[in-house]
Amino acid sequence: MANEQWTKSGEAVTALILDVFRLNGRLQLAGDRLVAELGLTSARWQILGAIAYAERSESVASHARHMGVHRQGVQRIVNELEREGIVEFQPNPQHKRAHLVVLTSKGQRLYEAAIALQVPWVNNLSNDLSLDDIETAQRIINLLKMRLQKADESQDGHSD
Repeated sequence: MANEQWTKSGEAVTALILDVFRLNGRLQLAGDRLVAELGLTSARWQILGAIAYAERSESVASHARHMGVHRQGVQRIVNELEREGIVEFQPNPQHKRAHLVVLTSKGQRLYEAAIALQVPWVNNLSNDLSLDDIETAQRIINLLKMRLQKADESQDGHSD
């Protein structure tokens, strides 16, 4: 083992990372419970959200990159959603094989139903939190996310 020691900020970020992992687990469980009645899981809901909030139609690989997850996992779920008529594939003028994924009208209704459940839940969850504290947390998370993305890109030799 190396003789390296954490800096104070390194130790604090390590604790933050562990808390984010735990939070992620809790969010997935809560999300699964929240949208179970709609036949969704947190993973399916997250992908629907990525599709719904994208500025333009994107491929599975592009969604996976933006979500910071493996393409294969997104592809598996998108294929399931396509079989259920929730999303559909459309031709991609930029790439013959990487089709674009879009919500069907059924998918749009399903996503809106999930958001209708999420709004009161998240309003209750955020009760008594200051906007300044939330914005500070978001800035730190975004900074760490950008640093990790930059490190990934330098290892992969490309950027998004």
